[in-house]
Amino acid sequence: MSDTSNPVEPLFDSGIRDNHRRGTVGDFLQQQASAGSELSIVSAYFTIYAYKALQSTLDSIGHLNFLFGEPTFVSRLDPDKNQTKAFTLLDSQLHLSNRLQQKLAARQCADWIRDKVEIRTIRQTNLLHGKMYHIDRDGVDNAILGSSNFTVRGLGLGADGNNIELNLVVDGNRDRRELKQWFLELWNDPQLVKDVKEDVILFLERLYANQSPQFVYYLTLFKLFRDYLDGNLDVDESLNRLALPDTDIWKSLFSFQKDGAKAAINKILQYNGCILADSVGLGKTYTALAVIKYFELRNERVLVLCPKKLRRNWTVYQANSRLNPFTDDRFRFDVLHHTDMSRDRGESNGIDLADINWGAYDLVVIDESHNSRNNAQAVQRPGRLRHNRQYGTLSEGSNLSC
Repeated sequence: MSDTSNPVEPLFDSGIRDNHRRGTVGDFLQQQASAGSELSIVSAYFTIYAYKALQSTLDSIGHLNFLFGEPTFVSRLDPDKNQTKAFTLLDSQLHLSNRLQQKLAARQCADWIRDKVEIRTIRQTNLLHGKMYHIDRDGVDNAILGSSNFTVRGLGLGADGNNIELNLVVDGNRDRRELKQWFLELWNDPQLVKDVKEDVILFLERLYANQSPQFVYYLTLFKLFRDYLDGNLDVDESLNRLALPDTDIWKSLFSFQKDGAKAAINKILQYNGCILADSVGLGKTYTALAVIKYFELRNERVLVLCPKKLRRNWTVYQANSRLNPFTDDRFRFDVLHHTDMSRDRGESNGIDLADINWGAYDLVVIDESHNSRNNAQAVQRPGRLRHNRQYGTLSEGSNLSC
């Protein structure tokens, strides 16, 4: 059994830097770079927080040539970190205090880049995989190469959770010179690389620019509803293909109800369920009827579960009577009561409960769905057990709760 009472001593007997017991790449850069040093770096990533962690050292250098090993950041410069290998804004899992200083860090980093940094990128994806840090300090070369990207955890500068990397300090003078020559061959080849310094500066300027409250509000709305907007495009095509806009129920809806119906359809198709939670008086029944008609036009079977006292609210749309405003839509959904879930015989609305195939329904609409919540104290009752089994069968289809 290992003794955990004594701290593990770091190992510096070799040139390996793994960001753990054998030292960090960040420490190597701080030790070897000094005022006026010339740096050459190859990395797939660059984060402003890695710059911030090394700011005192990097601000004092003479010049840096930074080469991105992947070109994808050029076409995907955005603050959402969607890119796979790119100019990444944030290191993942950083403390909130760091993120709150993003604007200051971005401004300082942009000023530093304007003054001391040239940035180029490889043009071809998956061509350059190595990471390298070369330092020319008054004519004395130092270098390290391996797996570490220019991020807080890649350089081993995090308070905890640093990546386990494998880097090796280059200790031969000839190899150090050859590494610098290798870098310059890439750096100066216009067929392989292109300049992206202005793109990076523009990106940083967006991060620290003061945005109006209106812009922040619109951006927040877009982020919240982007998936809904994208999904509605597909739903609109499906609605038109099924001729739902030509039905009487659809024509009777207000615009907000149509939006609600499309959102519900999109969520049911994507997540196999949806909760329609409009306030009282906003026409949830009509919105649900539009959703029901959509699935009926797809030749799918629909079941409405409601409290017994609300049965007429739904059966009126089945009947061929003067009370039905949507006779031409020919709704054919079945209506049962919440309590029918615990019955195994008898009839309900003309349906023989002994023979009903609960699993045959493709969509289940549950009116007053809060009445269907579980009762932990009554869960052992035979009726409750049957209720749970039937609900489990119904849940294999899609559900709309209202």
